[in-house]
Amino acid sequence: MTETVLLVGGGGREHAIARALADDCSLYACASNRNPGIRRLADGFETVEETDAVAITEFATEIGADLAVIGPESALAAGVADALDDAGVYAFGPRQAEARLETDKAYQRRFMREADVPGCPDFEVFDDMDAACAYIDEYDGDLAVKPAGLTGGKGVKVIGDQVTAEEAKAYLRDADYDRVVLEERLVGEEFTVQAFVADGEFRATPAVQDHKRAYEGDEGPNTGGMGSYSDTGNALPFMEPGDYEDALDVLDAVVDALPDYKGVLYGQFMLTADGPKVVEFNARFGDPEAMNTLPVLETPFIDVLTAARDGDPLPALAFSGEATVCKYAVPDGYPTNPDSGARIAVDEDGVGDALLYYASVDEREDGLYTTTSRAFAVVGLGDSIAAAEAEADEALSAAGDRVRIRHDIGKPELLEERIEHMTELRE
Repeated sequence: MTETVLLVGGGGREHAIARALADDCSLYACASNRNPGIRRLADGFETVEETDAVAITEFATEIGADLAVIGPESALAAGVADALDDAGVYAFGPRQAEARLETDKAYQRRFMREADVPGCPDFEVFDDMDAACAYIDEYDGDLAVKPAGLTGGKGVKVIGDQVTAEEAKAYLRDADYDRVVLEERLVGEEFTVQAFVADGEFRATPAVQDHKRAYEGDEGPNTGGMGSYSDTGNALPFMEPGDYEDALDVLDAVVDALPDYKGVLYGQFMLTADGPKVVEFNARFGDPEAMNTLPVLETPFIDVLTAARDGDPLPALAFSGEATVCKYAVPDGYPTNPDSGARIAVDEDGVGDALLYYASVDEREDGLYTTTSRAFAVVGLGDSIAAAEAEADEALSAAGDRVRIRHDIGKPELLEERIEHMTELRE
């Protein structure tokens, strides 16, 4: 019997999910924007806000959905998984209570401390910004300043890297946050591991390194992610044997402490001189990391979903063994002042063998328009990171005008810098 699957969300992450599912099910989708890549793959598409749990549940019931996949964190925070589950549609995504692991950073850190999850940095939570500023003055070292709620990957300020202590205090006083988490600044190389979780077990995917900074050379403000890469195996070039397994131990501890968790558990780690430490957890696929992981997943993703729904053991995951490099095209001015509503042209035939994923664009009758976020991504695959990067870079001729790209992601010289950085830290 063909499964009917509802996909919630309209970004690049969701386009990757759609491509991983479309050949193996009857796929429907709903999102606030009309993503042309998703729309073409879906048997039906509904324009609806991702946080409108009632409308999404009504659409799921109308199409007779057997299960649903929730892409964005905003939907999880709004309780969309709860509403779908309660209506008898299995949602592959945590319910609102478990999604707090991402949506509430204060809860996340306290959970780690109470459950004795390894890799937790020193931290304190404040709802009084004057007290938080005093803590910055008193702390012996640099701190990361994190609003407790969702900020789309752009709310964190790191003292000693992005801002001075005085700038951090001004940020706290001006931003009008209810709660903030101040935690020790972690120094090293970041990487992420995404895992499929259901019924107290998980299956992990290869490590990925995202690039948050807006400009080449890791300069500029943080973004939702300008691009990312993965290697031919589970680890990355700057990792030593055992680093990946240490990250899995962290995920294992989380799953043990949250037996009702289901969906994707995304661990963002800083590989320090003392091993992996947890930067944060996300309760869904990363964007862009989904575009590195799903194209090389040889196990049908639908088999993961149905096993989770039916209470069967999750299937062992097989991967193609290819390296991947993902590079985003973003509107001019992104992330601080994005050129929203600009009409863009994408030469789909110009990407060659690379994969093209549409993201936060809106398809209208007269063409394709940018929103306030990233427009589209290309993903190269190859037998090495260098080969995948070359394929991705060649495909970027499809980008056209009115968008900007970080061309350095996956370049050999940037990878060498990462390796040298970790070597120096370990010495």
